Amino acid sequence: MKRSVHFLFYLAAAFPLAAQLVQVDVFRSGEDGYHTYRIPAIIRTTKGTLLAFCEGRKHSARDWGDIDVLVKRSRDGGRTWSAAIKVADFGEDTVGNPAPVEDRRSGTVWLLLTRNPGHVPEKNILPGLEGPTRTVWLTYSKDDGLSWAPPVEITRSVKRPEWSWYATGPVNGIQLRSGRLVIPCDHVVRADLSQRYSHVIYSDDGGRSWQIGGSVGPDCNESTVAELSDGTLILNMRSYAGRNRRAVAVSRDGGLSWSPPVFDKTLIEPVCQASLIGIGKGKRRVLLFSNPASTQRVNMTVRLSRDDGKSWVASRTVYEGPSAYSNLVEIGRGVVGLLYERGEKSPYERISFARFPLRWLSER
Repeated sequence: MKRSVHFLFYLAAAFPLAAQLVQVDVFRSGEDGYHTYRIPAIIRTTKGTLLAFCEGRKHSARDWGDIDVLVKRSRDGGRTWSAAIKVADFGEDTVGNPAPVEDRRSGTVWLLLTRNPGHVPEKNILPGLEGPTRTVWLTYSKDDGLSWAPPVEITRSVKRPEWSWYATGPVNGIQLRSGRLVIPCDHVVRADLSQRYSHVIYSDDGGRSWQIGGSVGPDCNESTVAELSDGTLILNMRSYAGRNRRAVAVSRDGGLSWSPPVFDKTLIEPVCQASLIGIGKGKRRVLLFSNPASTQRVNMTVRLSRDDGKSWVASRTVYEGPSAYSNLVEIGRGVVGLLYERGEKSPYERISFARFPLRWLSER
């Protein structure tokens, strides 16, 4: 199997640029004791290792139940992947929404997670009445993702009393030029279930402690954050405003406050999670964005912006069929990766990794 994967990458290098999209499956639903794998997140560590996280759902594809968090490692740019490593398992409870980030100074990989009783669906947590709720947890790895510390709860530091539903990510966090770590999140205000908001949490001590940053909304949900060429932060958000377009806000104080949300007319969405990353420095810095570019969960697409998201000058379809959550990652030397959900009849049949040159996005 490993030899055949390497051969596919060799063939891609020999063909024209348009042929250099290569994809491998990382998690396949039904394998290794899990009914379904969902909610991918990925980062590249300072040692060059790719860490691909997801939820392993034991008995069904539902968002609640016995759900664990897993990770696979790749040391060759996504060509091959390790066996799954269990990061967090709370018995029959639900643990998920992985949001990883690395502190470049220490090399520690931090992973933010949420937890709730496995028998409680989202609709019962949203009202925020007496009973089970969503809690926030933190774990870390100091050996490049090989082993993970027991998760500790940090709910009191990052969740306000009036919030009921809460989700970290699910997508990568970032480290700013200042050293601050930022994780995109979302929440629901208990008093009014129509008040869905995106927000960020941040750490100024290398990941050891976390605080609440600014919020954006209403009608905003799962979000993804990037740093622009001038240090401004941009938050790109799933929207429930009924326009099937992504909502966008900016922050000029490191995520402590955000502008009112506006809609990006280009970024069509079916109301789904998405991914935004920045690559390069200065005038050469570009933004990449991925999501199912449709009003349905199909047509996984990657777009490129050279002007900090004001316009999207290039795009390519990675997969035309059923697809949903995704996370982009810079591999290096002009190569980009995309970890995403896809299938033939349903988006949730497998989590695949696509690898392609950055130039592929604008080549025709």
